[in-house]
Amino acid sequence: MSMGMENLKGPVGVFDSGYGGLTILKEIRRLMPQYSYLYLGDNARAPYGTRSFDVVYRFTLEAVSALFEQGCPLVILACNTASAKALRTIQQRDLPQMRPGLRVLGVIRPTAEAVGELTATGHIGILGTEGTVNSCSYDIEIEKLFPGSAVSSKACPMWVPLVENNEASAPGADYFVTKYIRELLDMDSQLDTVVLACTHYPILYPKIREAVPGNIRVVTQGEIVAQSLKDYFGRHPEMEQRIETGGTCRYLTTENPEKFTGLASVFLDEPVNVSHIDL
Repeated sequence: MSMGMENLKGPVGVFDSGYGGLTILKEIRRLMPQYSYLYLGDNARAPYGTRSFDVVYRFTLEAVSALFEQGCPLVILACNTASAKALRTIQQRDLPQMRPGLRVLGVIRPTAEAVGELTATGHIGILGTEGTVNSCSYDIEIEKLFPGSAVSSKACPMWVPLVENNEASAPGADYFVTKYIRELLDMDSQLDTVVLACTHYPILYPKIREAVPGNIRVVTQGEIVAQSLKDYFGRHPEMEQRIETGGTCRYLTTENPEKFTGLASVFLDEPVNVSHIDL
């Protein structure tokens, strides 16, 4: 009996369209190093931020299905665009047709819950991709949880390319960081909390923090999502028991593994064990 249960155990799956999800994975592993993890980056088809709902949904479902096939009982969409455009459909339409007991969680709801508790004025700024901003997912989620909040959202289309081309600390990044933040601040002078609603953006954090006035809190998602997952395991011990322990971490990419290894070093402080996968 115990052998059968043991065979059902698998790593936590973490998915992102590119490399940004590594910032989420890093914080999850810091909080819960005892579990095993499998990261999948759809780097060959990134970025997702400018793609249509239908395409993001299809790509995300392919990635989630691949992680389930690799034995993951639970997958985290460590990507705001995928969480905004695909999570609900996958949860409501696709999961019921798959093997029972599989779960997919996103990053938007836990972030919205945390931000609503952090703001004092109820005036919240969202910095994200065009896909996330156009979906209005944060506006809807925050309004649902904290009625009467004032949410201002600004798309920052140049930030992901800056990060993925390893230009985040270069002087050229300053222009686009300052430009988007100034445009967000012009939308609402009462902002007291700004969310970096794209998992790539923490790499730009030093420049963003410098450009945002000191009285405004800048929130990154890694610690929030990690704590949310820990709380989820507390509420769902039956899922926690299905997670493999051993502290290992493997990486899959739809890109060239050597390219992934090089860029992953921007996000992680350790060597990565990466293999290629076709979706």
